[in-house]
Amino acid sequence: MNRIRKTKGFTLVEIMIVVLIIGILMAIAVPNFIKARSNSRRQTILANLKQIDGAKEQWAMEGGHTTGDACAAADLSQYIKVWPVDTPVTGTYAPEVMGTNPSFQSHDSDWWKDTANGGL
Repeated sequence: MNRIRKTKGFTLVEIMIVVLIIGILMAIAVPNFIKARSNSRRQTILANLKQIDGAKEQWAMEGGHTTGDACAAADLSQYIKVWPVDTPVTGTYAPEVMGTNPSFQSHDSDWWKDTANGGL
């Protein structure tokens, strides 16, 4: 008897090839996504630190402050509209004393670095 076989589905080999291709694409895409996300976080923190440093310089010029003078976040409130808060990483920004760079202390131990000062 002649039986005509109709194919209505995918074979196991075809499905395995598709899964393999998806796995390869994921192996390429996921590390790049994680790296891009980390770079984005780093750039945001560095931009915030530069903004704080600029506000600190304005505060020093207008108030006649010199190297070694203590500067608090409250002192800079008129120079920064919105103080940077826990974005994109949970942490604390500190203006530090005059003559030093502002700092960021991360509360998230598994992210990038514990402290980023941006080389300002």
